[in-house]
Amino acid sequence: MGGERVLGVDACKAGWVGIVLAKGCTSAHFAVSIGELVALAEREGELAAVAIDIPIGLPDAGRREADVLARRAVGPRWASVFMTPVRAALEADDHASAVAISRRLAGEGISRQAFNLKEKLLQVDGWVRSTRHRVAEVHPELCFATLAGAPLPSRKSTWAGAETRRALLAGVGVAPAGDLGLAGAMAGVDDVLDAAAAAWTARRLAAGEARPLPDPPQRFGDGLECAIWV
Repeated sequence: MGGERVLGVDACKAGWVGIVLAKGCTSAHFAVSIGELVALAEREGELAAVAIDIPIGLPDAGRREADVLARRAVGPRWASVFMTPVRAALEADDHASAVAISRRLAGEGISRQAFNLKEKLLQVDGWVRSTRHRVAEVHPELCFATLAGAPLPSRKSTWAGAETRRALLAGVGVAPAGDLGLAGAMAGVDDVLDAAAAAWTARRLAAGEARPLPDPPQRFGDGLECAIWV
């Protein structure tokens, strides 16, 4: 494992869980907001990269090429890659309004699950504009498919799926263990494994080994680079 400190982040029901990789060590953190999580992770040193499992770069209309390419890449796990809602739908006051806006701008509605992610999506949308860190969007299923050399056959919520993901992470020196303190108490097993996969990609990003989908990234009206890195 390289010497640079990096952070992988995944959203969980109570907030955010993060896995830090640094000089052969792995540590876990939990916070209610993304800004708080990054600050906690930095207490022991600078972060060379942050990889986060949340869309960065919200479309004005249509669909993001990153989501389309990621769905194609993860094969049977395609449903784990949700299509990022258009910005106007996320900024709607209620789900019914969001559905109408999405149908007009993207040609289809928006699920309640996706709409319920609006707080976290918009939280990161604001944070990423002010942070000094190098930040990349990732998708854990794409990370795991890359590690395995093929899409994984089992869902992450199954025992087989979790064990496969643990083994893949251990093979690249990313092995969260123990109770993980507050992070272990507040986040699910799949959340921790997803954050660890994001940390693996953050390490690749810091080393100049990660690649974006699409390449080059898209840009929408918000001006942010839009790509899923792996």
